[in-house]
Amino acid sequence: MRLSVDHRTTYRFALPQARVVQLLRLTPGNSHDQTVASWQVHVDCDARMREGRDGFGNQVTMLYAEGPLTTVEIAVHGEVLTSHSAGCVLGVAEPLPPALFLRETPLTAYDRDVAAWAQEAAAEHDPVARLHALNQALHARFAIDRGRGDSGTTASVAWTRDSVTPRALAQIFCVAARSLGTPARFVSGYHLWEVDGEHHPAPHGWAEAHVAGLGWIGFDPTTGRSPEEEYVRVAVALDAAGAAPVAGSRLGRGAEELEVDVTVSREE
Repeated sequence: MRLSVDHRTTYRFALPQARVVQLLRLTPGNSHDQTVASWQVHVDCDARMREGRDGFGNQVTMLYAEGPLTTVEIAVHGEVLTSHSAGCVLGVAEPLPPALFLRETPLTAYDRDVAAWAQEAAAEHDPVARLHALNQALHARFAIDRGRGDSGTTASVAWTRDSVTPRALAQIFCVAARSLGTPARFVSGYHLWEVDGEHHPAPHGWAEAHVAGLGWIGFDPTTGRSPEEEYVRVAVALDAAGAAPVAGSRLGRGAEELEVDVTVSREE
C-alpha cells in the first residue's frame, strides 16, 4: 500500500519569542514492511535543522529558530510504501534490550486496578493470545475521545474515565502488559483509517509488546487489532511524551496556541 501523509503543526505566540528550539520526531524509518519513498519536513521561518537519532533509535530533527517569532509552522509531507506484517515489527534496529521496556514512567506508573483487570482480561495461557485478549478488552471498555486531550494525562487517571484518546489508551495497554511481566512501549505514527468513520486530525498512537521468540508485536486498542499496512510507524518510547512528534522549548513570555492537522490518504 502507498500512503501519503500531510502533517501540519502551527504554534502561535501571544508575544514575540526570542528563540524556539524543537525536537521533531516526524520522520519514519525503513523496515521489512515499511519503505519511505519520499519525506520532507519544512518550517516557515529562518531555522537551522540538524538530523540525528535519540536513545530509542528514533530518527529526530533538532530545529533552532531565532526570533522575534510570533508563529512557527512545521509542515510534513511524505509517501510511504507498506506491506502486510501480521503486526510483527521486523527489520528495525533495536539499540535497547526488551527488558528496559518493563520500566514505568510518571505517565505509565504501575496501577493496582489496571493490573487486577489485566489478570482477569488476559487469562489466556499463550502469550500472544493473552496480549490480543488484552487489546480487544481495552477496545471494548472505552469510547474514543477524538480530541487532542491533555498530553500530561497519566494512564491511571485515564483508566477512571469513560472515553480516552488513542494516546491514553495505548499508555493503559503498556501499564497492563508490563503488569503481566511483558515489555511494552508506546508508538507514535500515522493511521489511514478514520476513527469510527470520522476524520482524526492528529498523529496516532498505539503500543508494541515483546514476546520471547517472536520479537515486538504491535497492538492498537483504538481498533482492537494489530497494526497492518494502513499504519506508518515513526517513533517508540516508554510513554507518549518520549515519542511525541514535536517537543521543545522557547525563550519568551506569553501564552501559546497549538494547532495540529493530519491527513493520511491512500495513493492509487
